[in-house]
Amino acid sequence: MFQNINTDELQTLLAQKPVVLIDVRTDAEVARGVIAGARHIALFALPGRTGELPDDGTVVIYCQSGGRSAQACSYLAQQGFGDLYNLSGGIMGWLRAGNSLTELS
Repeated sequence: MFQNINTDELQTLLAQKPVVLIDVRTDAEVARGVIAGARHIALFALPGRTGELPDDGTVVIYCQSGGRSAQACSYLAQQGFGDLYNLSGGIMGWLRAGNSLTELS
C-alpha cells in the first residue's frame, strides 16, 4: 500500500525525517533537473534495482506528473515495501508550487 502526497506534504515529510526520494523519469527528463537529494532509477529499471531501496525507510517516488510513480509505488508495495509515497502531480506539481530543481548529483 502507498499514499499519495502533494508538494506541501512532501516538504513537511522531508523536514521531519530521512526520506529516500526516487525519480523514475527517463534519462532525458532527469537531465532537465531533479528535486534536491533525489536518486534516479528509471521506471523500467526499478525491478532490477529494488535492492538499492531501504526495507524499513520512507520512500517517496515521483515522475513527471504522477502516473509512472504511482505504477512504481504499486510495484514496490507488491514487493513488500511499506512506507511508500507517490508525489501527486509529480515534478510538474513541484514546479507549479514554486519549488526549484537541481542537477542530479
